[in-house]
Amino acid sequence: MSEKLYTVGKIVNTHGIRGELKIVPQTDFLEERFAKGSKLVFFNPENGDTLPVIVESSRDHKNMIIVRFQGYNNINEVEKYKGWLLKVEEQYLSELGNDEFYYHEIIGCRVFTEEGEELGTISEILSPGANDVWVVERSAGKPLLLPYIDEVVLKVDAEQKRVTVHLMEGLLDL
Repeated sequence: MSEKLYTVGKIVNTHGIRGELKIVPQTDFLEERFAKGSKLVFFNPENGDTLPVIVESSRDHKNMIIVRFQGYNNINEVEKYKGWLLKVEEQYLSELGNDEFYYHEIIGCRVFTEEGEELGTISEILSPGANDVWVVERSAGKPLLLPYIDEVVLKVDAEQKRVTVHLMEGLLDL
């Protein structure tokens, strides 16, 4: 498979006996990624094996997505995929508007204050509610949690992997 693959979720468990899988989503386009007919790829992180799959059905379930894939109707057929990642091929990524980014474009970006001080690197994106929260790993101290709101995130340069932020009072409690 020569296409670049981007992670959209992690298969954490089976659900019931009819071949459904519990997925922890790692994408901000859930409706699109897990829509019926969506083409995804099972990816084994241990050896790089891939298996193309097509979404049959999906539904939200306690911060996870329960997904059934075409051709898989039994727990025994899907159990071996626990721990695998779910990926999407680059060709299926949608064009985004200005100020919209894919997770893979943000993770790994270095974060700087308006004054140019480097704060750390974005390691993950959380989606707890109204807005995403970017987790910034720092060289010392606890990770910094940055809300993805206009007042905080001033500029994102995905090409240069650089994010400029305004630290509102209380964000940087060391």
